[in-house]
This record gives sequence, C-alpha cells and structure tokens, in this order.
Amino acid sequence: PPATMRVTALVLATAATAAAFSTPSTPTARVAHVQKFAASPMAVSPAFASGPSKSTAMKMTEAAADAGGEEKSLGKKIFDGYTKTANVATTLFPVWTVLCSGIALKNPAAFNWFSTEYFTAALAALMLSMGITLTPQDFVDVASKPVPVIMQFLLCYVMMPLLALGLGKGFNVDPSLLAGLVLVGSINGGQASNLCTYIAKGNVALSVLMTTATTVGAIFMTPLLCKTLLGAVVPVDAAGIAKSTIQVVLAPIAVGMSLNKFFPKIVKAILPFAPVVGVVSTCLLVASAVAQVAEPILNAGMSLQIPILLLHLIGGLVGYALPRATGFSETSSRTMAIETSMKSSAFGFLLAKLHFGDYAARIPSAVSVVWMALTGSILAVIWRYIPVPEGDE
Repeated sequence: PPATMRVTALVLATAATAAAFSTPSTPTARVAHVQKFAASPMAVSPAFASGPSKSTAMKMTEAAADAGGEEKSLGKKIFDGYTKTANVATTLFPVWTVLCSGIALKNPAAFNWFSTEYFTAALAALMLSMGITLTPQDFVDVASKPVPVIMQFLLCYVMMPLLALGLGKGFNVDPSLLAGLVLVGSINGGQASNLCTYIAKGNVALSVLMTTATTVGAIFMTPLLCKTLLGAVVPVDAAGIAKSTIQVVLAPIAVGMSLNKFFPKIVKAILPFAPVVGVVSTCLLVASAVAQVAEPILNAGMSLQIPILLLHLIGGLVGYALPRATGFSETSSRTMAIETSMKSSAFGFLLAKLHFGDYAARIPSAVSVVWMALTGSILAVIWRYIPVPEGDE
C-alpha cells in the first residue's frame, strides 16, 4: 500500500490495540473493570437539553419529555445489547483464535498484508496497553507482597524453559524446532491471562502484577536463557533479542504509564469498546504468525503439536499444584497456574523471526499461540465451575 496508508493503518492499529487491554490504573480498580467491563454505564443525552420556552403548550412539553425518555431507553437498550454481545464474543476468544488459525493454514495468502511492520506495531501496542494500566504504586504493591510474584517469576523463567527443553529432547524434535520450543518456554506471560484469571475466579490484580513482572523480566531473562540453553544448538543473537525486547516491551510500557498519568479521561472513555477490538487484534497476530509458517506446521504433524500442548498444559498444572503445596490460597494458585501456562507466544514468534538463524525456529511459537489460548481458557472455564472454598480466597 502507499506509504501514507501504511502509516495511517499502523497508527490506527496501535491505538485500537492499546485500547483493547486497557484497564483502570490501580489493581483494585482493575478488578472492578474486568468484572464489570460488559456492564459499563453509557451516558445518553436527552433529546431536549434545555426545556421548551414558557410559551410552549404543556402538552408539547410532556411529549418532549416522553420522547427524551424513550430515546434514552432506546440508547440504553442498544448499548446493553452491545455489551452483552461483546461479553460473549470476548469470552469465546479461543474459538475465534482456532477459526483464524484454520483460515491461515488453509489460505496463508489471506494474511500477507499483515507484514512485519504491522506485527511489530501490534505487539508494541499490547505492551503500551499494559503501561496504560500501570502506576508507580503498582510496583510498590509488588515490593510489599513479593512472594507470589517471585514464585510465578521462577515458574515462568526456570520451570517452563527446562520443561520445554525436556519435552523437546524427549520427543526428539529437530534442533531448530527445539530452539523455538525453548524460546516459547523462555518468554514472558501473555496479556490474555488477565481475562482468563477473571473467568477462573482468580486474583485479577495479582495477575496484572505478575504479567508486568515477567514482561519487564523478559528484557534480561529471555536473551540469557536462550543463549545459555541454545547457544550450542542454533545461532542466537542474544544482543538483538535484548534490543528488540527493550524496543517492543520497555519503551511502550514507559509511554503507557505516562499516558495513564496525563490522559486518564481519554483511556476511560474508550474502555467499553475495547474488548472486541482486543479480540480482533489478537486474532490477527495469531493468524499472521500461523500463515507465515503454514506449510512447515502441516509438515511437522503431531510430533510438534503434542510437546507444545504438553508444555502449556503441564505448565498450568504445575503452576497450580506447586503453589497449593507450599501454602498459597486457592485464588492465588489459580492465578499462578494461568500466568504460567499462558505465554506471550506472538512475541516469541517475532524474536525467532528477527534473531534466530534458522527459519524453523519460529514454527513452535506459531503453533503455541493456538495451544496457549486453548489451554488457558479451558483451565479457566473448568475452575469457573469449581467454587473457591470459603476463607481460601
């Protein structure tokens, strides 16, 4: 497309995706937002902002009032219908993920337009959206109660990389695919985990803080793990990974925190429309990643699908069992399980594409985006119907 159209599209995509996952600026407010985003109030102005003149007949005044009431009622009904539809559409995001992945596998050319520039911008926008939800107080909260965050950080950056390495060797996957699998295990938690945590009746505020901690930690942990575990397997540009992580993660978060401080009203105004935009943006990221390596995914078969599925499934189960065994509450354990299981696979795809010497290293990340969404959402739905014991919140 022409340069002007490309720039415009990037700006729109960035703004829309940033809105998609935005929540209020404090953990307590974010809990309320996630729980009530589908029922956000909408101010509808009456048809007659100022009453009729004194010379107007009383009958016309009453008719005008009735019309204003009807219009308000109609507007509320329309908005209520939208929010209910948005709620259902957002909850079913794993279904849309699978459908878009299927389309990408069958017709990869349908997503050729979503180039690396768009992909990078969309990922940066997701990180920007996280920054929008953050304040310095959030980091104070982490420091005041660090044990759950530290536990999940270790699950993310110790257990998951080693599990990925063990599964890859156990299933005897090709070295380049092994590299991609370890990369998936070595990246930060994904933003979709916050929604799944709410569905699972977990601690949403804690989920946001954990996602933030692993996202910031990716700046140094991901290149360190990749170089340490894979340096002798495939060529890895650790310095390039660190640079890209700073550009795609750290800078957008810093900008987002500034926006949260100086433009909170703008962020708040677009929140009711954000969930659907977020689902669409996420599906585009997933479909684009799958489309770019569609043929290798089909050729790899179940020998690659099974270890990636097990990585997310075992990660979620261990992420729940270990905290429970060490005394954490039910809600905290559910939160850690989903945070551990759901990785930022789209970010892993970008890193593999830019900084791994072997083309096949990006395939596991493309496969992972599907299994990550499915595993996390299945765990969330199961836990949704298992009551949290009283006093174990």
